[in-house]
Amino acid sequence: MAPPSYRQHRGPGFGGMDRPWLPDSNVRYRDRCFWDSRYREVGAAPAEWFGGLSCFREQLEAELRPGDRILVLGCGNSALSSDLFRLGYTDVTSIDYSPVCIAGMRARYAQCQGLQWLVMDARDLAFADGTFDVVLEKGTLDSMMVAETDPWNVSPETMALLDQVLKEVSRVLRPGGRFVSITFAQPHFRKRHYAQPAYGWSLRHSTYGADFHYFLYIMCKGQALSPADLELGRRLHEPPCPAHPPSFLQASDSEDYLSAIEL
Repeated sequence: MAPPSYRQHRGPGFGGMDRPWLPDSNVRYRDRCFWDSRYREVGAAPAEWFGGLSCFREQLEAELRPGDRILVLGCGNSALSSDLFRLGYTDVTSIDYSPVCIAGMRARYAQCQGLQWLVMDARDLAFADGTFDVVLEKGTLDSMMVAETDPWNVSPETMALLDQVLKEVSRVLRPGGRFVSITFAQPHFRKRHYAQPAYGWSLRHSTYGADFHYFLYIMCKGQALSPADLELGRRLHEPPCPAHPPSFLQASDSEDYLSAIEL
């Protein structure tokens, strides 16, 4: 899931290693209680995984249109939603399953009348079919996969979790809508999860960053997958390969995941 230099990338805004809200186990990044505790500790001050909007604005704005209805999954305390609002994208709904997070974001951005903040689980979106023109996620799917130790052989539990989320994303996108997923996961690991015919979208990607590259995966609902991507998607369901050395992943279960991300 991450490159060999994973441990070398320290995140902006997190300072030294004395961060009591870091979990004692990576699997806790999938635990709502951990995130509630974290947001009580750090509040709603912006913190960015994979850099702020300025790092990938050109690639993202190429996928946006004036008047788009935008959904941000797992918004956390990122400034992405408010940054989009300030650029003129004024119909932005942001969800997170942490009520502590959403309460803090509502208070912080109360003056931005076009922003909505809702407590919601990405596996069960409370929106009608075809509600949104664009769905964005930045690091949310990565947090769901952080406990995996071999990106070639993702556990059935995590595969099912991702499938739940991606089916919901496809459902709430209108025909022609775009899903943009921002991540550090390289194409040979991540594309096969997105390249499933059931989602009804095409797939392409671009990169940003200098010494360390991050990826934007763009899926357009109603367009067909290429034959190559269909083949990638098919391989996801093949029997597991022999285990690969996990040296390019978290070196241990206590990996400092949040501080391992920097441009």
